[in-house]
Amino acid sequence: MLLARRSFAGALGLLPLALVAGPALPAAAHGEFEEWLRKLRAEARAAGIRDSTLDRALAGLEPLPRVVELDRRQPEGRLTFAEYRRRVVSRDRIRRGRELRARHRRILAATARRYGVADRILVALWGIESSFGGFKGRFNVVAALATLAFDGRRAAFFRKELLAALRILDEGHVRVEQMYGSWAGAMGQPQFMPTTFLAHAVDADGDGRRDIWNSLPDVFASMANYLRRSGWDRRYRWGREVRLTRAVDGERIGLRHRAALATWARRGVRRADGGALPQVAIDASLLLPDGPGGPAFLVYDNYRVLLRWNRSHYFALSVGLLSDAILARSA
Repeated sequence: MLLARRSFAGALGLLPLALVAGPALPAAAHGEFEEWLRKLRAEARAAGIRDSTLDRALAGLEPLPRVVELDRRQPEGRLTFAEYRRRVVSRDRIRRGRELRARHRRILAATARRYGVADRILVALWGIESSFGGFKGRFNVVAALATLAFDGRRAAFFRKELLAALRILDEGHVRVEQMYGSWAGAMGQPQFMPTTFLAHAVDADGDGRRDIWNSLPDVFASMANYLRRSGWDRRYRWGREVRLTRAVDGERIGLRHRAALATWARRGVRRADGGALPQVAIDASLLLPDGPGGPAFLVYDNYRVLLRWNRSHYFALSVGLLSDAILARSA
C-alpha cells in the first residue's frame, strides 16, 4: 500500500523464498552487499533494535534479483479504466465481498462505529488489496526491502522502510518467517508499507500485537484508522458515477476544479441512472478517466483520502465502485 500502483492480487499463495529469489549475485556484488549489510546493522543497532532481532532477520540474507527485475520493469501498454474496472470490480469479487461483509458484520460494525468509516469501504479495500486476505504476498519483506535499499534505485526510501520493518519485528508483532508481502514490501491483508504500519496499525483484539496478517479485528481497525487520520468524513460518500447530458469544458475536468453539486446539475450532470443529483451542500470534481465518451464520476473529499492510500485514480475509483456494489443487495 501507499506506493505506486502495485500488481493485482492473485491466489498464488505463500511460496518458499527460493521460488522468488532468482539467480545468485556475482561474488563482487555479494561482497558489496555484505559490507552494506554490516553498516545497516550498525545503524539499526544505534536506533535501538536488539541484536537478537537483527540476528534472526538478517541471518543468511541475500539480495533477490527477481525484486530488482520487478522494480525496473516498465509496464507494457496501458489498460483503459473500463478494462481495469471489469477486472477489479468483478462479479466474483462483488459476490465475495457481500458474503464476507455479512459474515464479519459484528467486527465491521464495531470498527465503523469507532472510526467513522463505512464497513463497505473497508471490505472493498480489503478485497482489492489482498483478495480479502487470500493473497498477502510471497516475498520475504526484509529480503525484498534490503534488495531495494541496496540496489540504489529509491535507496533512501526503501532503507527507511527496511528499518521500520526491523522495528516491527523487534516489537514482536510478527515473526520474521511470517513477514511476507509484495516485492516492494507491502505487508499483510491491507498491504501496509512498514512505516505505514508503525504509524497506523492497531491492536484491536487486545493481544498485544498489531497483527495485520491474521487478525481481522486488527486488519479492519488498521485500515479504518488510516482513513480516519487521512481525513475521512463519515457524513459523505466517496463520490458517484454520473451521466453527462452535454459536453463539459476541459478546464472543469479533474481534481483541480471543484464546484457545488447544484452547479454540476446546471451544467447537465445527472446520476448514472438519469436521475437528478442529490441536493446536498458539497463540492465535487468531475473525472473522465477514459476521456470524453467514457465513464464519468463526480468525486468528493473522501475520494482524495482514497488517493492518499494509493495514488491511482483507477484504484480509488474501483474501491468506491466496489463498495457501492457490495452494498447494493447485501443490506
